[in-house]
Amino acid sequence: MRGDSEAGMTDDVLPIQPAYWPIRGEPRIPGSKSITNRALALAAFACGESHLRGALFSDDTLLMVKALRDLGIQVETSPSDHSITVHGCAGVLPAQHARIYVGNAGTVARFVTALASVGRGTFTLDGSERMRERPMGPLLRALGALGVQAESVAGSDCPPILICTTGLPGGAVTVEADVSSQFLSGLLMAAPYARSTLEISVPGPLSSEPYVAMTIRMMQDWGLRVFEEREGTARRYRVPAPQLIEGRQYTIEPDATAASYFMAAAVIMGGSVRIRGLGRSSLQGDVAFADVLRTMGAGVDFAEDILTVTGTDALRGVSVDMNAISDTVMTLAAIAPFAESPTRIRNVAHIRYKECDRIEATATELRRLGLRVLTHPDGLTVYPGTPRGAPVETYNDHRIAMSLALVGLRTPGVLLRNPSCVSKTFPDFFAELQRLSDPPVEM
Repeated sequence: MRGDSEAGMTDDVLPIQPAYWPIRGEPRIPGSKSITNRALALAAFACGESHLRGALFSDDTLLMVKALRDLGIQVETSPSDHSITVHGCAGVLPAQHARIYVGNAGTVARFVTALASVGRGTFTLDGSERMRERPMGPLLRALGALGVQAESVAGSDCPPILICTTGLPGGAVTVEADVSSQFLSGLLMAAPYARSTLEISVPGPLSSEPYVAMTIRMMQDWGLRVFEEREGTARRYRVPAPQLIEGRQYTIEPDATAASYFMAAAVIMGGSVRIRGLGRSSLQGDVAFADVLRTMGAGVDFAEDILTVTGTDALRGVSVDMNAISDTVMTLAAIAPFAESPTRIRNVAHIRYKECDRIEATATELRRLGLRVLTHPDGLTVYPGTPRGAPVETYNDHRIAMSLALVGLRTPGVLLRNPSCVSKTFPDFFAELQRLSDPPVEM
């Protein structure tokens, strides 16, 4: 798995080297993408300087930094010590015109569209070919109902997006959040800088609910007032406005989704890993992936800020609703062939609209490895089996790539196409997986 010619890696294909011993140790997990991008947004609108420690430096977070700079925010990065300094605009965006490129970063696209509506001027937002297929309609309709001109240039509800705004008026609005919770999170983070209080209603299902909880908790940690009411499945959020906050020092947790790959590696190979910086009080809902592994038979121990996962000799298949932790669907699918019974993953239809159709992509590549997989409108079923080596596609999707690499730990001959796509969230993933896969050093 080494990223050099000696290990057989080219620009296009990476042979995954099987591990012939249990994986043990403490993986070095980068900062959370979700927390980094939310912290950048909060710091951008604060008064004065904010210093973010433990920040993730990856494609998605650097796109967020670039977008904020395009909006006139001064941002200084220091990759060597994983820190970012943001000079906040005190709720008033400096730029009146900007052309913003978001690549295939859905978080950046949705957050920045909402945040730009606070400004005064004309802003355009565009992305990669795949981003031009990812829906923005619910957010655009919500902004339009509030008096902001925000529209899909092609009329497809997808980027390119044109935003013409004289500021966010406030008022009451309804937003659909069954496809992406990012529509709601973006509106929540923009709301304090509206001209008057904003009330947001979500009448139906809310996908990936822990990410909204993360947004609210971070806003409150930074001193912003947010109020939530629930009635059945309906939710209502009230954000008083205008509000201003002071810049601050803020430490970013390790990325729980990135940690899931090493938890899975320990389960697949019968080892044990310790994840420092994650515990039950984590902001990130994806720490609950460890509970899924416990249900499958793995050993799981939560200390205050250390999560330990230990593999098992008898891995059980599970039937699990993964809506709240849908970024770990592919991780579980990679483990499932090694269980003693089928694994059914439910209620994740929305991941068809991610970097790729993750349900079909995962099923297609596991079948390419000789495994039996059934797809359903809301998920998939993976049956026990013995994978065979084969070249597999990654669909330029970092989570597909990292998950399929796990199968290669037990299966010789897995060849990963376009491995560099992991730079979206975890540039050093293969080096770190190799480090933990190396044989133990004899003393």
